[in-house]
Amino acid sequence: MTSTPVPVLDISPFRQGAAARRTLAGEVDRTCREIGFMVIAGHGVEPQLIDAVEAVSREFFDLPLAEKMRIVRPAPDVTRGYMPFKAEVLVSSRGGDAPGDLNESLMVGPIDVTDAPYYTAAAAGRHFAPNMWPDRPRGLRPLYEAYYRAMDALATDLMALFALALDLPEDFFRASIDRNISRLRIRNYPAPLVPPEPGQLRAGAHSDYGSLTILKTEDRPGGLQVQDKSGAWFDVPHVPGCFVVNIGDMMARWTNDRWVSTLHRVVNPPPDRAAESRRQSIVFFHNPNYDARVACLPSCTDAGNPPRYAPTTSGEHLREKFVATQRSVAYAD
Repeated sequence: MTSTPVPVLDISPFRQGAAARRTLAGEVDRTCREIGFMVIAGHGVEPQLIDAVEAVSREFFDLPLAEKMRIVRPAPDVTRGYMPFKAEVLVSSRGGDAPGDLNESLMVGPIDVTDAPYYTAAAAGRHFAPNMWPDRPRGLRPLYEAYYRAMDALATDLMALFALALDLPEDFFRASIDRNISRLRIRNYPAPLVPPEPGQLRAGAHSDYGSLTILKTEDRPGGLQVQDKSGAWFDVPHVPGCFVVNIGDMMARWTNDRWVSTLHRVVNPPPDRAAESRRQSIVFFHNPNYDARVACLPSCTDAGNPPRYAPTTSGEHLREKFVATQRSVAYAD
């Protein structure tokens, strides 16, 4: 797998005027039609912040299991706290089955939540559940909060760019994402000590659920792969200083499948490189406001291409996906 259909795009022209934006938007549209994945440069996020989040996350995952379990995820529909090793089966979101995925993770939700009715109403469900912070490392919370805000700002720019790529006004999505229910998730993939079970991967084949995902990867054995339209699997390139961005099921639904939410997975390392394969990913899942209406966009339908999906809301779509992947999975040792 030496070649890849995933392009590297410099998004700095988004801040350089209308003509540059239109050219970039065209490239984004082509990419999202063909593969739904891109590597972005020119994002503007401080590298020192990224490095600090990576370091403090390793400290957390190196803690004893009993200490991490103090903030274990409280319920399948609450995306907060610690998820132990093998506690998730991502292929189940697509109707598949497999042994538990070979990773552990820590999840954080919206951080600037108030007691305003929007956040506390029954309709909000558990989308604004309190975050669960560990006692150690001490610097983790402020770093995660700073990173969450940086990702939220980048995602807002990307959604504006997506609107242009879809022949919509730049601010089209703004009212749908101003009180979003996004999620920061740091995954740790330990170096394997025993061979995987049949069908078991670091993260099983799945598509993401929301509008878009921003991913910081590491260049380690056993990494991210994406499936193209022919069914072939390709390694997603690791480019230093860049993020991987992909669209999720909600954006595919919004665009009436003009854009593709692509299957991807994290594979196991080759046995002869297992010892050097510990891997960590920092993932920001951008999800619109829980009451944002997700219905076919006006630029994605015509007389010959009617809407393919019934309207839904962001919150209901995500709740169904979250519960599906953990319904029958026990927290593992």
